[in-house]
Amino acid sequence: MSVCKTLVRTSISSLEHQIRRKKPTSPSVSHQSYRFFSNSSSNLCFASSFSPKQGSGSNSSKVSSRTYGCVAREISNETVSKDLILEEEPEDFSKDRIEELLTSKENDIKRLMKMERRLTIDMNSGDSHWFPYLDMFEAGYSSLTSSEILKAVDPLILDVRKEKMKNVVQNRSYSVCLVVEGLTDYGNVSATCRSADALGFQSIHVVSCDKSKRYRDNRHVSMGAEKWLDIELWNSTQECFKVLKSRGYRIATTHVGMDAVSIYDMDWSIPTAIVVGNESRGISQEALELSDMHCSIPMKGMVDSFNVSVAAGILMHQAVCDRTSRLGCHGDLTSKESQILLAEFSLRHSRSAICIAYEHAKRKANIPVAKL
Repeated sequence: MSVCKTLVRTSISSLEHQIRRKKPTSPSVSHQSYRFFSNSSSNLCFASSFSPKQGSGSNSSKVSSRTYGCVAREISNETVSKDLILEEEPEDFSKDRIEELLTSKENDIKRLMKMERRLTIDMNSGDSHWFPYLDMFEAGYSSLTSSEILKAVDPLILDVRKEKMKNVVQNRSYSVCLVVEGLTDYGNVSATCRSADALGFQSIHVVSCDKSKRYRDNRHVSMGAEKWLDIELWNSTQECFKVLKSRGYRIATTHVGMDAVSIYDMDWSIPTAIVVGNESRGISQEALELSDMHCSIPMKGMVDSFNVSVAAGILMHQAVCDRTSRLGCHGDLTSKESQILLAEFSLRHSRSAICIAYEHAKRKANIPVAKL
């Protein structure tokens, strides 16, 4: 009996060895992630290939996959259902988008904003407050309205995501905007953008007074907030303030002085552009002279200043609280403006949204669309 068992074990071992030798090895695959989203499921599944660890004995053909959602769903590597569409890629926080935007060409940051924009308030139209977008998206072949965009991209976006964007738009406002002047720390700019998005501010202005634009200490803390904000870059404080005043804003610079008003005594229901300055030098003399008023945060300790990103957060939070007590809420967009901003967010949602909008524009212009 023992001889029979030995023969069986030997045969099995030999068979396993032959299978291993004949098993095909997959070719080297670059480090890429493939993301698919099914219309019939809310699970986001992606698979990524990793190179084998040397000396670890790991199988190079093994593919690691992760599934996000309540229920795991397998997607075949060979066949993908035709009803699968490309979903928004997760934010990559390994590279600070704020740094990339502020050091690249001006057109790069403008490309974040999709709908057509205007520069100043049209006094003849009877506008009571500033709203930058027109109800128009130029899609090459023809222009689309916000309602057409929302209808075209509706199947692309999850219901949960659409509800999230609607709630965000309802609490957005352009009545108070933030201006950061001459900051040398990208971490502060990124943290400021993150606070602005969280508190319901839509407009951020960055004035770069350093012509060399050599910023330091990048800390990657924006968490993708810049994707949902309107960021405008300016080469000079004078140019920035001139445009802001033409849009109906009063300019309030943060400054510790005898004429400074406490931020808790200000009426934030008035359209206001609040300016924070350089980490070490503070607000420039030019900004102080061109501003309409000076304001300060009352200090109760031995130090006489906050970190600039903390100060910006306190200022914006007080503005939201004051506006809520006076107006009932911080968000003040009309239904039409909310629809336009929602269309803007939908276009920023993913690259697929832009492609779908262009395809819709082709059909609107009666241009044949290639079928896959």
